[in-house]
Amino acid sequence: MNDALQRAVLVLNRNWQAVQTCTARRAVHLLSIGHARVVQEDGEEMYETHDFNSWLQYSQRIPSDVMIHSVRIALRVPKIIVLSIYDKIPSKEVTFSRRNVFWRDQFTCQYCHRAFAESDLNLDHVIPRQKGGKTSWDNIVTSCVKCNTRKGSKLPHEANMYPRTKPVAPRWKPDFGIREKHQEASWATFVGARREQMGLCG
Repeated sequence: MNDALQRAVLVLNRNWQAVQTCTARRAVHLLSIGHARVVQEDGEEMYETHDFNSWLQYSQRIPSDVMIHSVRIALRVPKIIVLSIYDKIPSKEVTFSRRNVFWRDQFTCQYCHRAFAESDLNLDHVIPRQKGGKTSWDNIVTSCVKCNTRKGSKLPHEANMYPRTKPVAPRWKPDFGIREKHQEASWATFVGARREQMGLCG
């Protein structure tokens, strides 16, 4: 059950624009208090929406492999919800943070080009702080401990170590930070290219 509650759910605003992801636990809470409805595919680019009670009935009628069970109910884990009372505008930028730098660089050292576990990575200032380098998207890259130690406070040409790709701020997407294997195929309509037309029902 805990795994099911941690599943990623895509969140749409009232204009059906993807704005973020949340956990299934959060999605079910929003559903239960009437702040969101479940968006369920009903044919090619056709959708129906459910409040908590109708989603409960749907879950009983058509159970799935991933269910949330309690003493009294069994509920399908929603894949997409649409907010009922909030018109949040999609963000235009990714927050600068250690973890988001790792995501941008795909958990890969930008010097030796090897992928590492997050615990074996750190951040490197391409232009060292001692030499005027800023802590920003365009001067920070992911590095492994060995490469970071080797480069130290040297400039790239002094260490003969250059980042694999030029560091830039990543393009914002509502599924940024969600590993591809954890993304749902049903998100594709809302994530990526702007939708032109969409059929809705329910």
